[in-house]
Amino acid sequence: MATLSDLVILLLGALLALGFYNKDRLLGSSSSSASTTSGSSAATANGSKPTYSNGNGNAFKGDPRDFVARMKDQKKRLAVFYGSQTGTAEEYATRIAKEAKSRFGVSSLVCDIEEYDFEKLDQVPEDCAIVFCMATYGEGEPTDNAVQFIEMISQDDPEFSEGSTLDGLKYVVFGLGNKTYEQYNVVGRQLDARLTALGATRVGERGEGDDDKSMEEDYLAWKDDMFAALATTLSFEEGASGETPDFVVTEVPNHPIEKVFQGELSSRALLGSKGVHDAKNPYASPVLACRELFTGGDRNCIHLEFDITGSGITYQTGDHVAVWPSNPDVEVERLLAVLGLTSPEKRRMIIQVVSLDPTLAKVPFPTPTTYDAVFRHYLDISAVASRQTLAVLAKYAPSEQAAEFLTRLGTDKQAYHTEVVGGHLRLAEVLQLAAGNDITVMPTAENTTVWNIPFDHVVSDVSRLQPRFYSISSSPKLHPNSIHVTAVILKYESQATDRHPARWVFGLGTNYLLNVKQAANNETTPMISDGQDDVPEHVSAPKYTLEGPRGSYKHDDQLFKVPIHVRRSTFRLPTSPKIPVIMIGPGTGVAPFRGFIQERIALARRSIAKNGPDALADWAPIYLFYGSRDEQDFLYAEEWPAYEAELQGKFKIHVAFSRSGPRKPDGSKIYVQDLLWDQKEVIKSAIVEKRASVYICGDGRNMSKDVEQKLAAMLAESKNGSAAVEGAAEVKSLKERSRLLMDVWS
Repeated sequence: MATLSDLVILLLGALLALGFYNKDRLLGSSSSSASTTSGSSAATANGSKPTYSNGNGNAFKGDPRDFVARMKDQKKRLAVFYGSQTGTAEEYATRIAKEAKSRFGVSSLVCDIEEYDFEKLDQVPEDCAIVFCMATYGEGEPTDNAVQFIEMISQDDPEFSEGSTLDGLKYVVFGLGNKTYEQYNVVGRQLDARLTALGATRVGERGEGDDDKSMEEDYLAWKDDMFAALATTLSFEEGASGETPDFVVTEVPNHPIEKVFQGELSSRALLGSKGVHDAKNPYASPVLACRELFTGGDRNCIHLEFDITGSGITYQTGDHVAVWPSNPDVEVERLLAVLGLTSPEKRRMIIQVVSLDPTLAKVPFPTPTTYDAVFRHYLDISAVASRQTLAVLAKYAPSEQAAEFLTRLGTDKQAYHTEVVGGHLRLAEVLQLAAGNDITVMPTAENTTVWNIPFDHVVSDVSRLQPRFYSISSSPKLHPNSIHVTAVILKYESQATDRHPARWVFGLGTNYLLNVKQAANNETTPMISDGQDDVPEHVSAPKYTLEGPRGSYKHDDQLFKVPIHVRRSTFRLPTSPKIPVIMIGPGTGVAPFRGFIQERIALARRSIAKNGPDALADWAPIYLFYGSRDEQDFLYAEEWPAYEAELQGKFKIHVAFSRSGPRKPDGSKIYVQDLLWDQKEVIKSAIVEKRASVYICGDGRNMSKDVEQKLAAMLAESKNGSAAVEGAAEVKSLKERSRLLMDVWS
């Protein structure tokens, strides 16, 4: 049992750490980081090297991009680098580092790969290893932050400090990908092969996580053998360290409220200062317009227009817009209730979170903040609960039965898949079920059992809330001050189990946008069904608090703002209008193609104004193959005829209605790939003879593969070969020459 002196020492340590990591803010610096991280990579104003904490009270003074010197100075045995686009690879990099610490007492650096130079990769000490968590993005591309490293390591003779080989380097690779894409995990695989070719030695097997199935299960199945191999290779001792927290969480009720993050996503947003709007500083964009696109049925697809006037944000046709959602009210209330934080005083309590080792675990959100803000804006509490997290939290169960239930889910893969994955159970819902609570009713302090889980565990075990990406459905040539989004609202039914019935599951990002649309148009947004006198209120469609931090996302009665930033894409039209364009995009896959057509409309208007009414005579045709369930789901149906007319017949749309349209002779449905095959002579001629560019957007699990098969079959005919050999080779060649571009998702 801790003595009073022990507690005093712990408190002093926390206060010292708090003072160090917030020194800029305490000194009034307006350029301090939004979160308590280990420092900036920029040099100081006087040109001297910045100082970096090693998490142990000492400091590293040296080149901030020299990770080898930092490892030596701070006695780190592992450096874990991540190439991450959406934050998942970063999450797994942190998990590997944390488990190395808990298993072996080994300290690690967790590093964004673009923040370091790799010329000294050949100087990594013999008793150390490098871990690479590398996501594959798009169609076999490295993530944005990994491009420079991959280019460097892929050179024929990369220049390291002592030559062009990596003899003696020990490394681990965990790749993250999605099997619906053809180039599954290609970045991790190619990096593994390249490091081996340069003389390095891989420790254990290469790990590969499939986001289409279960990244979590792939990681859990891989990690134990990897850690065993790492222990053998580097003489790590199992059990050398007990469980230690990553963070210190301190309640600071007297902190100035104007310096408290209440949902702001950056320090610039908190301070109201100007700056570049990007992934680190999203722009709160006013919603200019929003409307329903489906004309009937029980599904929703909405069109939104974000105002970027004066923001400095620019975009190109084919880019993606990132939308930063918040969590729905019901899930915020649920986790607050589970942790006993529902009272007004407690939910609004100001907390400071400090990392005990920032090189291992960065605080995933800006602080100081509040419990309510953490759950509403910063952590992904709406995600399916992690099996590893459930196993860890079993020790805090309020009863033996709850502990047994959580332990079974955490250790029994099949039970976890049936109960949690099949039921799409969030962490708080699992904890409620384990304690015997009803998850179908509105959670309150009265109907929810409290779990005494230390808040630092919540910070460590729940992932950071990430933005959702959507293909931009407009062109800056026609809409320079707005970004258009086309989004089908995700809603599906979960599997029933012995503990809970089947229920509706609502996608986080699209339902957030639906709430914005409903609020802006003064439509009703019920969160709970109407309960009778003796029946508790049951959870229905989710409702979001849209006002944002300090009410900054709402102006007047019906003008709302949404945090956004733009992500660049390679999904681009050919520059010349004399090159044929073939676009295949059923459902919301049509979104970027609406932008493509608008791009050509703008060019056509300029050409006609300059060269007269016959300016489009030598333009190549543009074909759009579009599909939907029926006429009610036909997106932008009223726009396409006007586009056809303005482009003087150079644009032609082919439409398939899979449910209400005509059928094949055998009675089967007609899809976009069938429309493509019906026009195969035209399409084949455009590709082979006129060097057409082909674009596919939409479902990556089935549609895109079916379209590629049809393309392979028709191109094989031009080669007098087979679809599997000659046709596949032609499709591959089109991709390599960037004449077949894909923007698909699972």
